[in-house]
Amino acid sequence: MSIILCEQMTAQVTVDVKIDSMDILIGEQTGITLEVSADANQPIVFPQLKIGDTLTAGVELVEITAPDTQLLNDGNRVLISQKYHITSFDSAFYYLPPFVIQVDSVNYPSKSLALQVYNMPVDTLNLEQYFGFKDNMYPEFTWDDWQSLFYLSLLVLILLLLSIFLYIRLRDNKPIIRIIKPTPQILPHAQAMNEINQIKQEKVWAKEDSKEYYTRLTATLRTYIEKRFGFSAMEMTSTEIIDKLMEKQSKEQLNELASLFNTADLVKFAKYNTMINENDMNLVNAIEFINQTKLSEADQVVEKPKTVTIEEKWNKSTLITIRLILACIVILFICLLCTLIWQTYNLLA
Repeated sequence: MSIILCEQMTAQVTVDVKIDSMDILIGEQTGITLEVSADANQPIVFPQLKIGDTLTAGVELVEITAPDTQLLNDGNRVLISQKYHITSFDSAFYYLPPFVIQVDSVNYPSKSLALQVYNMPVDTLNLEQYFGFKDNMYPEFTWDDWQSLFYLSLLVLILLLLSIFLYIRLRDNKPIIRIIKPTPQILPHAQAMNEINQIKQEKVWAKEDSKEYYTRLTATLRTYIEKRFGFSAMEMTSTEIIDKLMEKQSKEQLNELASLFNTADLVKFAKYNTMINENDMNLVNAIEFINQTKLSEADQVVEKPKTVTIEEKWNKSTLITIRLILACIVILFICLLCTLIWQTYNLLA
């Protein structure tokens, strides 16, 4: 219920002030409405108050509404009203001084108001109606609270792994990318036939010096025997090779091979001179031995292609560039880590 406390008229100027409630509890708010009526051509200036000002010691202004203007008497008169919301946090009886309104450079004070502020009543005889002490309450964390920390942690982890990777590569002087090329495995008999065909194309047997011819031919046969039969033919003498082969082959199959190795030893160590037709015959004998002893398709075990890693060392300019990049990554990592720690502390504090 609004209570009109005063009204003052001076000539054509009327100042009116009213309070919504004279009695409030501590912390409650009440409103004061200030109205002024004057001729429309008279300038009107309300009190220069702002939120936070005190009307008197203990009474604080918490809200000011915009002035409301109405025209009266066909526009000859004007009625302007403005409302102020006040509160108090101390129980007492307060005297509110008059508001001063200036109309046409003349001050027109309103009447004073009174305000009674009461303490909150507490029923000490029925304390059970009040709730007891509450446990500590902590705010619930949501995904929005942790989202930035999650992505920041992920970025820090990526930078850490990248830094470690680049450091190890620089320490070992290894390139970041290694080129790995698979090399197909050639079967022993196919490799031997390829080398014999190369000897035939180069016509090594037609040269005056037969030593090169027999050296290459017996080396091809020794390599084939070592891979095909599984013993170290490259480190054995011709006689030892024949004796070892006799454990798996018949003597008739090895006669021509033994003759080939014997001729080769004479050429290499006794400077024996062979005939061209003799060289041709030994080449044919080598081919026949390979064809007779090669594994059948069912017995052949094709190994998986081996991989050959090709690495190119970094040059000096590339090393400097990589070191600079690594330094920048480390600095960024430290900054992000500090930010992550600080944000986590603020969130949990």
